[in-house]
Amino acid sequence: MNSFMFVGANILLLLSGFSNASDSITQSQTISEGRALVSADGSFELGFFSPGSSTNRYLGIWYKNIPVITVIWVANRNNPIKDLSGVLKINTTGNLVLLSQNSSLVWSANSTKQALNPTLQLLETGNLVLRDGNDGNSENYLWQSFDYPCDTLLPGMKLGWDLKTGLDRRLSAWKNWDDPSPGDFTWGIELHDNPEIVMWKGSKMYYRSGPWNGLGVSGAPELKPNPVFRFNFVSNENEVYYEYYLKDKSIISRMVMNQTNYHRQRYIWIEASSTWSLYASVPRDNCDTYNLCGAYGNCIISESPVCQCLKGFQPKSQQTWNPTDWSQGCERRTQLSCQDKEKDGFFKFVGLKLPDTTNSWVNKNMSLKECRTECLNNCSCMAYSNSDIREGGSGCAIWYGDLIDIRQFSAAGQDLYVRMPASEIETKDEHKTKVIVIVVVAVVTAIVSGMLLIAYLMYKRRTKFRENMENNVIIDQSIGGHKEDMELPIFDLATIAKATNNFSSNNKLGEGGFGPVYKGTLIDGQEIAVKRLSQSSGQGLNEFINEVLLIAKLQHRNLVKLLDFGLARTFERNQIEGNTNRVVGTYGYMAPEYAIDGLFSVKSDVFSFGILLLEIVSGKKNRGFYHLNQSLNLIGQAWKLWKEGRPLELIDTCLEESCTLPEIFRCIHVSLLCVQQHPEDRPNMSSVVMMLGSESLLPEPKEPGFLIGKDSLDATSSSSKQQLSSTNEITITRLEAR
Repeated sequence: MNSFMFVGANILLLLSGFSNASDSITQSQTISEGRALVSADGSFELGFFSPGSSTNRYLGIWYKNIPVITVIWVANRNNPIKDLSGVLKINTTGNLVLLSQNSSLVWSANSTKQALNPTLQLLETGNLVLRDGNDGNSENYLWQSFDYPCDTLLPGMKLGWDLKTGLDRRLSAWKNWDDPSPGDFTWGIELHDNPEIVMWKGSKMYYRSGPWNGLGVSGAPELKPNPVFRFNFVSNENEVYYEYYLKDKSIISRMVMNQTNYHRQRYIWIEASSTWSLYASVPRDNCDTYNLCGAYGNCIISESPVCQCLKGFQPKSQQTWNPTDWSQGCERRTQLSCQDKEKDGFFKFVGLKLPDTTNSWVNKNMSLKECRTECLNNCSCMAYSNSDIREGGSGCAIWYGDLIDIRQFSAAGQDLYVRMPASEIETKDEHKTKVIVIVVVAVVTAIVSGMLLIAYLMYKRRTKFRENMENNVIIDQSIGGHKEDMELPIFDLATIAKATNNFSSNNKLGEGGFGPVYKGTLIDGQEIAVKRLSQSSGQGLNEFINEVLLIAKLQHRNLVKLLDFGLARTFERNQIEGNTNRVVGTYGYMAPEYAIDGLFSVKSDVFSFGILLLEIVSGKKNRGFYHLNQSLNLIGQAWKLWKEGRPLELIDTCLEESCTLPEIFRCIHVSLLCVQQHPEDRPNMSSVVMMLGSESLLPEPKEPGFLIGKDSLDATSSSSKQQLSSTNEITITRLEAR
């Protein structure tokens, strides 16, 4: 079962049919079975429901305009009503109460504030508020449901503490899909000098995000600034809380605690498919498990084993460390000499999720240098860092005792300075000597390499002219028999060389399957494009001549832009697929079956279209795409984000303000369908057009083809024993740079 609360058939249909539903009631009005409150914009509805297969009745709030009934708040989650006698009203003291048969009290808001004209209202944010109708300030609430969350955090809700009243706004998952009473999976803020967002499983800490650093938290990369959400963390003498907002108010999103798999999940509603799409889920992997590697252990998800001791530390128990139990953690190889400060120093670790802050101290006014001094003067201080990383860093955070729950986050982690004995840290002289040695070796290597390169270039220059002249003769002889069929002029090599400034790199337009393409200007001022066969090309002279003949016979101003795409145009009238012994084209855009086995069909063009669509959405090229620490190309990165429920992270930043999120999400979905590994799994182009132009439900994509990076693909292709050419001897490439 999915992780959202389905209430389905057990919600009384009378609620939907209640035509005069209002967003508020006064002391003289009530809400009973068959009646509801609906927010002014129609987004949320308050009424009675029965969850799942249960017959118990609860008072709750759900999305009004979403066909998948999703409950976001329950009043009487600990005390269900067994029949249809429930009534919600404002009593004579101005308090909000839920009564059942014989006026038995089921639930109460327990508001202690008095009002002359108490009014209950369901706001457009999903917040149910009790306020004084005579109060001119509409934001002065006597009571609000946002202060008493259940399992869902909506935009604008606060997760955390009101320090003046002692109110702890904490989320707790439903016990199960039929029972909304609180389960043992909870989410809130741990209060101490450096507060953190924490999840608990029962009374034990289950996940920790790391402290707020001004921009986000070091243990939760999904909280970094992005085009969809804006995050906020407040910590002062009155309040400590976390909240989020949507930059685009048309987006519907929520965070929910999933009791089934013990995950906190963020969803976005996709109108086109009428489904909740998983945007992010925590924990992400094994390294998110609280204190998996023990004291001074660093969890690195890409390593095996995932737990590694920090530099200067070793496993406390080698016998238990090697299998899978790392709970005993690590210990220092060399003990500290606290009494002699000159024998201790600090080693800078980069890209870490900062340690558990339970035993920590923060001073927001200190510099990093002052922070170091403060830590060095205290024998119990084991590490320090900036408390705020904005504008170069400020503030001081200090850790006392063992450092636990650390993991590596190369892209989102923080710098942490860990106390070390001097013997574990390079001295300035040692570092300077090492730098000098490296510089000397580098300079000598550069000089020798430069001399060898100059000698090689001189040799190449001497031989190049001879080769060019030989090739010119061969090409001239090869096409000589076709001159009478051509309607285009033929130029000699000297004319072309002069037009392109001797094939200058400044004239280079791009590179295709045959080699580079240059812009040239003839003596009469006419601009031309020159394609030059490269010796490193995997395609031969025959294919090059074929393309020359093709371009000479087919004159069209868009011909060069069409080349390399549209393999289907080489088919005979009734042909829908073909086979070739010589594959030509640009790697990164060819379908797997064509690039590897020489098989092509109308679905090969669909694959190329999918690549182009991904490039448009992401603003990145499939060829040359690079992702830190991953050998993925653009397809691989798109598939990874899709599986993790984060496809919107693929969007080009220049599209953030102008794009419609459901439309861009659909483009990503369609592009992944186009780049499927097997041709039969890809749609045809007419289906692609229909998918992009409608809001019909799309099939879920399977793993696409060519997830690997360019280097891996090149290695695979170069090892192939097949030669490359099309069935009708037409060479296909593209003149324009991608």
